[in-house]
Amino acid sequence: MSQEHEAQLPVKCSGCGIKLQTENKEIPGFIPEVAYDRDPVICQRCFRIKNYNEASSVSVNQDEFLRLLSGIGEKNALVIHIVDLFDFEGSLISGLQRFVGNNPVILAVNKVDLLPKVTNLNKMRNWVQQRCKEHGMKTEEIILCSAKRNQGFDRLLESVTELRGQRDVYVVGATNVGKSTLINRLISDYSDLDQELTTSQYPGTTLDTVKIPLDDGHYIIDTPGIVYPWRYSELVERQDLDAVMPAQTLKPAVYQLNEGQSLFFGGLGRFDFVQGERQSFTCFISGTLKIHRTKLERADALYQEHRGELLSPPGTDRMDKLPQWQRHEFRINRGSNTDIYVSGLGWIKLNSTEGAVIAIHVPKGVKVLTRPSLI
Repeated sequence: MSQEHEAQLPVKCSGCGIKLQTENKEIPGFIPEVAYDRDPVICQRCFRIKNYNEASSVSVNQDEFLRLLSGIGEKNALVIHIVDLFDFEGSLISGLQRFVGNNPVILAVNKVDLLPKVTNLNKMRNWVQQRCKEHGMKTEEIILCSAKRNQGFDRLLESVTELRGQRDVYVVGATNVGKSTLINRLISDYSDLDQELTTSQYPGTTLDTVKIPLDDGHYIIDTPGIVYPWRYSELVERQDLDAVMPAQTLKPAVYQLNEGQSLFFGGLGRFDFVQGERQSFTCFISGTLKIHRTKLERADALYQEHRGELLSPPGTDRMDKLPQWQRHEFRINRGSNTDIYVSGLGWIKLNSTEGAVIAIHVPKGVKVLTRPSLI
């Protein structure tokens, strides 16, 4: 952008008050250069709300988001926290409770359509409830939904109607969890946008929230998506994102492994069966990500020889942009019902009553943990 154009660009969006910028459409305040001559000048997110009745997704880091949430506990608010069931622990805002105070929280668990159709949804809801309890999160209601298939959204809207009263509605969540789809549905159901909005009708608040007016004088507060660096969706290049994030129902891949065998998930991670009796492991990952089996003693050499080619994505040109792999070892007790979970990549379920020693190799910083089995 030329210095002359920079001088002409207003400092703040007339709609939400965020500082305007033309460099990155993924972060708050973005405005295309072709739009800065408009009067009044508003950011792309406000423009889409005003003209198309829909919100676009922007993101901030975790510290900025927590600063944004400070003070919400003193307000009369209903909070909708949307999480990704495929990446539950990676997308859950575990510190949310200390910010919301006594305000009610609806937990919208998105992407339930990815689970095999035989999944018992009541057991799934109980599983989510138990995970929330472990994270110290109180929820007024847990709703399993699918933004892609518009499943569960009617119940979600009913719950909002029941709990909203005289409250503003805050929608919070990590990036790539379906928050924009939910915001757009709320706008269409609760906000009277038949008449053209003026920017003064959705004044900005702190940082980069956008207040979307409801017909009763209250607001939907659209907060930016949080960037959590421990998720694969934040690590990989855009061209590899489709391979990591499943678009279709998961097809569990079952492997009977002997001690000393390994599985590669493309070039993104490795699972080692270090010790234990022969047993089966079920992999719940995106169907577009190829799994390669090899002997543990050959695994390091295979990775060095075929990384970015046979073991891809990422391709050779993007492989070195990821952090170095880190090894995580777990001892699984006999008879336990356990998943090895990797944030954004999926999980591996142990199917046997036998115990095992497992190692996971993933880029440093990716969240890896054990949990009671989801399915």
